[in-house]
Amino acid sequence: MAGYNIVNEAAERYTGGLLPARDAVLQEMEREAEKRDIAIVGPEVARVLYQYARIIGAKRVFEMGSAIGYSTLWWARAVGEGGQVFYTDGDKKNASEARGYFERAGVAERVHIEVGDALELLSEQKQEFDIIFNDVDKEDYPRVLHLAPSRLRRGGLFITDNVLWSGRVAQANAGEASTRAIQEFNRRLYSMPEFFTTISPIRDGVAVAVKL
Repeated sequence: MAGYNIVNEAAERYTGGLLPARDAVLQEMEREAEKRDIAIVGPEVARVLYQYARIIGAKRVFEMGSAIGYSTLWWARAVGEGGQVFYTDGDKKNASEARGYFERAGVAERVHIEVGDALELLSEQKQEFDIIFNDVDKEDYPRVLHLAPSRLRRGGLFITDNVLWSGRVAQANAGEASTRAIQEFNRRLYSMPEFFTTISPIRDGVAVAVKL
């Protein structure tokens, strides 16, 4: 959960220092992520996700790329009783570990766990969601744009993590495939008439697009 050097480091330390202590389950997940180099959104971004879900009264969230379920747990708490969060990950071990965290946190009944390719799993969905959260492999970001709009309700949010990619998206001639994919994703997302999009430079950049 180290900073990504996008915002002023002193300001980042300051805002990080304001964060209330997380409960034991979230703290354990944060320690495991740091120890094992597992990518999670971290508490600052997680609080933003929770806040957006509460603002729009979200009850159905589809998460694309869930790892050990850190952000999933925040979503599950945000949707409350009767809400549902779809967890997706290609690793059965991740899913099993995540299930244990959900059970300990008392939100297991709100989480529907699916193991497999997140894009394929989303393509199979017939219902509309209040929020679709995109955190898959970066090379696949442009492909998500074909799936998200039709599976999101009007007024719903399409939220994507890592859209600034440690600042590499500012490169004019990026050589890395992941960087080029995120650049393409950002350009296309901003140009889509069905969305109104903004990017917040928190941590590694979070894009929030509301479906018009």
